[in-house]
Amino acid sequence: MNALSTFRFPRHSPFAAVCGLFASLLAPAFCAPSVLAAETSDHGAVERPAYATPPSPRVSADRTGVLQTRDGLTLRVSADLGSVRILSLEPGAAPVVRYTVHLETDAHAPIAQQLLDHYSLTAKATPSGVEINGSLPPQASRHVSNAQFWVQFEVAVPPGYSVEVNTLAGDIETQDIGGTAALLTQGGNIRAGKIGFGGMRGVVAGRSVAKLETQGGHIQVLDVAGDLNAFTAGGHIVAGNIAGDAMLRSGGGHIRAGQIGGRAELDTDGGNITVGKAGGVVIVRTGGGQIDFGEVRGSVRAQTGGGGIRVMYVSGPMEVESSAGSICLTRVAGAVRAATAGGTITAWINPDSPTDNGAVHLAGASQLSSGDGDIVVFLPRNLAANIEALVESGGARHIEADPALRLTFDSPANGTGGPLHAATVLNGGGPLLRLRTTAGNIRLQFLDSQVALRDSLIREQKERLTQRLSELPQFAPVANKEFVPVEGPAPRPEERGDWLESWMDKLEIAFFGGLREDPGEFQKRLVYSPKPAYPELARRTGIEGVVRLQVLVTKDGRVDLQKVLEGAPVLVDAASEAVKRWRAKPVWVDGKEIDVISTVTFNFQLH
Repeated sequence: MNALSTFRFPRHSPFAAVCGLFASLLAPAFCAPSVLAAETSDHGAVERPAYATPPSPRVSADRTGVLQTRDGLTLRVSADLGSVRILSLEPGAAPVVRYTVHLETDAHAPIAQQLLDHYSLTAKATPSGVEINGSLPPQASRHVSNAQFWVQFEVAVPPGYSVEVNTLAGDIETQDIGGTAALLTQGGNIRAGKIGFGGMRGVVAGRSVAKLETQGGHIQVLDVAGDLNAFTAGGHIVAGNIAGDAMLRSGGGHIRAGQIGGRAELDTDGGNITVGKAGGVVIVRTGGGQIDFGEVRGSVRAQTGGGGIRVMYVSGPMEVESSAGSICLTRVAGAVRAATAGGTITAWINPDSPTDNGAVHLAGASQLSSGDGDIVVFLPRNLAANIEALVESGGARHIEADPALRLTFDSPANGTGGPLHAATVLNGGGPLLRLRTTAGNIRLQFLDSQVALRDSLIREQKERLTQRLSELPQFAPVANKEFVPVEGPAPRPEERGDWLESWMDKLEIAFFGGLREDPGEFQKRLVYSPKPAYPELARRTGIEGVVRLQVLVTKDGRVDLQKVLEGAPVLVDAASEAVKRWRAKPVWVDGKEIDVISTVTFNFQLH
């Protein structure tokens, strides 16, 4: 459902003006769909406004117009406030741009009529396409206080049109766009269908087909036939298949992409990053979330401030780093450098194409290093490599290997507690594989010794990726709907009463997607919270430790996982499955149920 953007006319003071701006950002929670109105230029067939008074004390006006054009040009929409919906004309329809603009205010008559009349709207055809501009002149609200103003644009364009939208406050929603798209909003969400599949000239490799930007909302887009550049200051980014390069940046939300054909640069300050397939260089960074890759036919450089890293397959060189999380690499074909401050590293080394003598080689020198965690490496029997293993604070039992590997040990000088070093040369030697941990264990085994374990991890990772990527947006055609005012529920007795606290709550919900709650208070609202089962794989391999999750309690009481803050992947999965079954009592603010964000901690210990 599309909410209209709203603006509250300020009182005659600077503070009131600032409050009016915040009201415009928070207003989508208070209203329902519609279409807008204003004065129009003489460049198209325009109907004069028809004013109506809905059952609620609001006055509205619609302006409509039709401009002749030809396919393959560009629509440009600019507004100081207003939600924008872009529709595609029916196949075979005459090439026109058809628009409807809906204005609505709760100001009292005759001021309401004056506001609607003074809203400035121009629409004109140009050699490059069509331009539509809307704004509310400052003088129109000079003598108005305590009134709100809602605006919505709805524009239908030919299927091969390009679209440029810039609104200072409001959501942007589009159906499929045959040309390029540049969608910018200062405070709303962006939802787009497929972009760039209209076969128009000018869309070539290396040129941006879609640029999407919001200062606070979420971004969802289906397939893009070229490069995608998306930025949100704090929301999530969810994309389907991107044929070209992808530059996706978020101030803290999750980033998910089904497939990226070219170079990928993904960056978030705290969310998780998930990519199903990538065909080129992949560079990703998250301040604290998890990183999940399926298949990468190129090189990878990945960094997280605290979460785990899982990679199914990378054909090229790989550099991965986590400040505390575990790293699981189910197939390493090229040179690899992996480091974590405290987690476990598990890697299956399996280079492509053996040489004439049947041996396989890593593409270059490789290193796996962990602070306090273990390192477990599985090797093919035909690997030609030099291997060095070092435990800086270890004893004789801290390095374990299949006897056929024939490790030679340099024991600690005092017998225990000092550095422990081991080395071997496999199949005549080759690129160096160095393993180092400060206080963990190092285990070396052959690939064929744990086939079932590897298969189960790959199957688990495929299921994990399928589940996450199945949440990619599915778009149905956007239908034209009449505006129907919807009143919010009556205030509940248990909701917060202080207006300043309520106002701050709204700001927090607008910027973070939910109200943050102390973990202790969150626990008091749980009505069903089964404990997680200890994973059998973790029990067999001796994995234990703390898992910390950030969760979102939805309006209907469900508990959803937002991101992983700490923990080994196998333990995280068990905790996540338990949390998904939890239920909690909702929180009310201003008569509305709202989402709540909190953290939960589990301590997995073997007895």
